[in-house]
Amino acid sequence: MLDATARLVLVRHAMPAVLPDVPAEHCELDEQGRAASRALAGAVPESSYYVSSDEPKALQTLQEMSGGRQVVAEPDFREVRRPHRWSDDYRDQARAYVAGICHDGWEPHAQVVARFDAALSRHARTAAARQQTLVIGTHGLAPTVWLASRLPLQPTPGAFWASLEFPDLIDVDLAAKRAERRRL
Repeated sequence: MLDATARLVLVRHAMPAVLPDVPAEHCELDEQGRAASRALAGAVPESSYYVSSDEPKALQTLQEMSGGRQVVAEPDFREVRRPHRWSDDYRDQARAYVAGICHDGWEPHAQVVARFDAALSRHARTAAARQQTLVIGTHGLAPTVWLASRLPLQPTPGAFWASLEFPDLIDVDLAAKRAERRRL
């Protein structure tokens, strides 16, 4: 697990090009999303270890943000697995999910936490050995579920998730049990 003194920054991906026929895990950034990602350059220390979900939108966000530095792709930082259905009530479903309801076909919360923890442990060791800040490119649901398992999210996990922007930075301090969105 992450050393309590280590620095962790979660990066929610930039807004991808959304197409109803394309499953979310295959969406890529358009030029506007890439520009928003480049605007994050300099938002983390120069000496950072970049690791990202292997989903294109998250990986592309960190690649643009890092200014050409190496970004390690990590499947365990992927978004919550769920059926591909285009739905007008997705935000309500997602908010209920992070509040604790596991919809039919959605990845169980405990699995999300376990895979996120395992990947975090692997990459935290590498970042610590290099004395670098761990910067993780990820999504909205999975990191919210993981954070809610480790610390209180204010005012609620659902409200925390709903407040996330595309892109967004979250400074995590596990020792202080605090996750703060950075105002960009």
